[in-house]
Amino acid sequence: MKSTAQRQQGWHPLQSTQTSTALDDVDELTQVCKALADGLRLEILRLLRTSSFGVLELCRILGIRQSALSHHLKVLANAGLATTRREGNTIFYRRPLLTADDPLHDFRKSAFETIDRVPLRQELLERLNGIQQERSEQSLQFFSRHAGKFLEQQGLVAEHSQYMSTLEDLFHDLELPTDLKVMEVGPGHGELLCVLARRFQQVIALDNAQEMLNRARATVAAQTLENVTFLLGDTHVALAQDVRSDLVIYDMVLHHLASPQEAFQHSASLLHEGGTLLIIDLCQHDQDWVRGSCGDLWQGFEQDEMSNWAAQAGLSSGQSVFLGLRNGFQIQMCVFHKPLFSNHQSTH
Repeated sequence: MKSTAQRQQGWHPLQSTQTSTALDDVDELTQVCKALADGLRLEILRLLRTSSFGVLELCRILGIRQSALSHHLKVLANAGLATTRREGNTIFYRRPLLTADDPLHDFRKSAFETIDRVPLRQELLERLNGIQQERSEQSLQFFSRHAGKFLEQQGLVAEHSQYMSTLEDLFHDLELPTDLKVMEVGPGHGELLCVLARRFQQVIALDNAQEMLNRARATVAAQTLENVTFLLGDTHVALAQDVRSDLVIYDMVLHHLASPQEAFQHSASLLHEGGTLLIIDLCQHDQDWVRGSCGDLWQGFEQDEMSNWAAQAGLSSGQSVFLGLRNGFQIQMCVFHKPLFSNHQSTH
């Protein structure tokens, strides 16, 4: 029964719910605004634009104590401006994936876009690059030491034979013409290179480990394939040499990269207009033994996470295929497209 006061005020159950929701939104908005009203926290958010970082890494970049940083990270997390992800024994902070059902979606998105227009201070950028370089060196040293055992180590997680037929079906579904210029980043021993060389006219193998590149070259030579070019270096080298392609492929490589998000940015620049990026990698998992045994820096990825990185790079999400393996891992094959006209170009 409604009270006399409720009848006199025209009370309605829906009105009460709407008022409560509005108050919740206002409280959350206030919390977000307070979190943004601090210069150090804005620098943290600018850093998280490019990658995920552990607390100690952020302390080194920002030059502050862990206790002080933890306070700011907690404020950002409580405001929905930062989130965490566990990689082995380390907690990494990153920006959250913004979802359409978030009542403050537009506000958070606008805030991130505005923050990103302000460049990082040079000293922070140098320290950031130092962290990324250390990660890259860690991965490079692993493959330099274990090049001869790479197939054995990779087989602990996934062998090409377990998903190659699915990949062939995906190539067929994409209806890719044979005259494409294709680049595989991190070709390993070259198994997929041989498949690509038989399907496409021109293939580029890009790897920053000389020993791995030599092994890929030997595999291709054994198959008497002559349409593969080998390039020593990473995507920075490819960009510097303006090596463009119609299709860029990362086959079980993304989880070895210092900054997976950067791979999407670089791929967008390496692709011709209308080009395709294909990512073959692990879905996020909790088997942290792969970090030491296989040199993994990241324990797989969420599909939404990669779609978000792709969108930031100006790429649109296409078809995705998922394949479960008996050892508990799951492989995802995700396709992303570069528009025929980039955003910076006129479409008139």
